[in-house]
Amino acid sequence: MIGFCTPEQYTEFLEQAPVFEKMLVNDGIHVVTFWFSVSLSEQLTRFTIRQIDPVRQWKLSPMDLASLDTWDAYTGAKEAMFRRTGTKASPWTVVKSNDKKRARLEAMRHVLHRFDYPGKDHDVVRTPDPLVVGAAADLFDPDDDAVD
Repeated sequence: MIGFCTPEQYTEFLEQAPVFEKMLVNDGIHVVTFWFSVSLSEQLTRFTIRQIDPVRQWKLSPMDLASLDTWDAYTGAKEAMFRRTGTKASPWTVVKSNDKKRARLEAMRHVLHRFDYPGKDHDVVRTPDPLVVGAAADLFDPDDDAVD
């Protein structure tokens, strides 16, 4: 835990999120859950640019800088969340976002590819690049205890 909530709130979220998302899916609502992932080195680069560039300085908060000290804890919390809240009804999709433009395009491609709709052009809407977009579940050992 990193201090954004109490241990009770954290546990409640992990229990309620999959149930809530399953209720939405059961009601016919499509739920797409993305995690835009950035490497530590890319995050350091972005923060450095924000410190220097007057146009981007507003994007940098004290919490951003403090987050670098808790990178490993944050990563552990993220992975625990993937395991506990990712379900077959609403799986987590990880988008590698070091290249922002490519990440955004592939995320859109993922959504457009996933659903059928009138006028869908399969020549335009191709399979998302697996080097950029993938299931969070694929990050873990198959023997891990994922939620169904």
